[in-house]
Amino acid sequence: MEAAIHLPEEGELVLATVRSITPHGVYVTLDEYGEMNGFLHISEISTGWVKSIEKYVRLGQKIVLKVIRVSKQRKEIDLSLRQVTGEERREKLIEIKKAEKADGLMKLVESKLNLSEEASMKYRELLIEEFGALYDAVEEVSRKGIKVLQKLNLPQDYASTLEAVAKEKIIIPTVEVHGIIELKSDSSDGIEKIKSALSEVENVKSSGAKINIKYLGAPRYRIEVKAENYKIAEKALELVTQKVKESMEKKGGSFSFKKEG
Repeated sequence: MEAAIHLPEEGELVLATVRSITPHGVYVTLDEYGEMNGFLHISEISTGWVKSIEKYVRLGQKIVLKVIRVSKQRKEIDLSLRQVTGEERREKLIEIKKAEKADGLMKLVESKLNLSEEASMKYRELLIEEFGALYDAVEEVSRKGIKVLQKLNLPQDYASTLEAVAKEKIIIPTVEVHGIIELKSDSSDGIEKIKSALSEVENVKSSGAKINIKYLGAPRYRIEVKAENYKIAEKALELVTQKVKESMEKKGGSFSFKKEG
């Protein structure tokens, strides 16, 4: 029985390699589909009149194309270059680079453990099923550690090695926001009240943000928040300052805050 062939979907972006150029269009192979053949008609190369196809593509070039028609019976794939926007092209190339990097990292893990091809494919499939893509899996392990793999029931040595490789090779970028707070209390135990207010920071659920408070000299303190994006960092900073403000006001003290930068 002939094995089922996986075909791309209409509207999907694919990476293709130019195989031959004719007066009527370009024959390509689809890199992500076992080098399946596809055709780019001259009318789908550019929005304007195309005098010379070679001005747009060259033999051996890798290009991002959009699938516009799929004939499952004849296994023919019609493609378009003119319908691919600049943003779509950039996103597809980023996706491909991530997939290539993830594949390299997985091969490193598999090599370190001397895994069989069968075991390697099995574990990869589990990761893809859970995270959607191998790169997303590796990135999440780098961000949150081995705990995100627990429900997959992977072998301990595999999970530990994957975590070590992920944390070494995938650096999660961070941003920082900060500001100055002034805390005052005229009561005899004012220092203790200020310390108590600052301890409220520990109760803030920061979604992965790291919060640090530096003493600058009474009554000023600097709050620093680091996170992987500004949305998370800003939210954590807002929660922290609100917690400290509420605590100081309950204790009869005063609070002021000025954001920096």
